[in-house]
Amino acid sequence: MMTTPTGAAIPRAPTLPRGVRNNNPGNLRHGDDWLGLSAIQTDTAFCQFDSPLYGLRALMRVLLNYRRKTDPQGRRIVTIRQAISRWAPPSENDTAAYVNTVARRLGVDPDAPLDWGYAETLTGMARAIVTHENGRAPQGSPADWYSPEHYHRAAMMALGLTEV
Repeated sequence: MMTTPTGAAIPRAPTLPRGVRNNNPGNLRHGDDWLGLSAIQTDTAFCQFDSPLYGLRALMRVLLNYRRKTDPQGRRIVTIRQAISRWAPPSENDTAAYVNTVARRLGVDPDAPLDWGYAETLTGMARAIVTHENGRAPQGSPADWYSPEHYHRAAMMALGLTEV
């Protein structure tokens, strides 16, 4: 068991999903020098963070960065389908199922423009992604692995509206 800078215990049970064990619930791959990366990275494929808060923040920063990028057709990424297709490409995922899951959780058309630059929408997207990546949390845990307060704080951090 490791602890966060605040002393909260982080369970590392091998039965937990990889993203949860790594405090990287979005399963971000190595590549960027994220805030809160653990000093020692034992997973060769996926980032490991000091706490889930940093992993959630990184997931949300990626989603926010997508809004400045374009899809393969050169269109700015503004829909759930475009964002999830970039997040979870068909070469590695059942992207259509992923898109439908996230859109259904948000209650939106996957092809309708959506501004996830707002904390509530960004949090909803992150919760849907975390659940899709890691499955449902066990009984007695928050449904999307982390408390609503964790998601909200991570969104505020990702949006630059609170100190990190």
